[in-house]
Amino acid sequence: MSGAVQPQPELRTPRLRLRPLRRADAGLIELYASDAKVARMTARIPHPYPPGTAETVVERAIARSGPGTIWALDAGEDAENGLIGLIELEATGPGRADLGYWVAPAFWNTGYASEAVEAVVRHAQDAGLQELTASVFQENAASVKVLLRAGFTYLGDGEKHSVARAAMVPTFRYRRMLAG
Repeated sequence: MSGAVQPQPELRTPRLRLRPLRRADAGLIELYASDAKVARMTARIPHPYPPGTAETVVERAIARSGPGTIWALDAGEDAENGLIGLIELEATGPGRADLGYWVAPAFWNTGYASEAVEAVVRHAQDAGLQELTASVFQENAASVKVLLRAGFTYLGDGEKHSVARAAMVPTFRYRRMLAG
């Protein structure tokens, strides 16, 4: 995740393609991220969701100009847009990255988040990362289960600012060590 920019790989699971974002994704990102249920479970998504924000997210992802790599969780066929959420790895230091993700409420409790997280963990390991971290709001029991299922271990409690809530929110912090 440092040095020369490499093409972003597409990752596959039995039901998903984790693919680079494309401009056509902005509409679905805006639709789903505008849902208060999504925004309230993330630190960075504002609510209400400002017009143009999805386009900015997509353009930054396409340009690969930030510290992270964002994939679309796509449950559709290759020729259609089946975007149902996003997942990101953000570099936090040499060999380390932070994992973040969201899934549209219509697809909650379907196993899609678990599939996506496990695919990104495999990718991170193949890319030579040694450690992944993640934090979830304490009330988000579903995300806790996703992380535990993917081999993350509990590190402790913390707090993160939620833009949608305009407040500090208690979190659980997790880590997954990867084989070197």
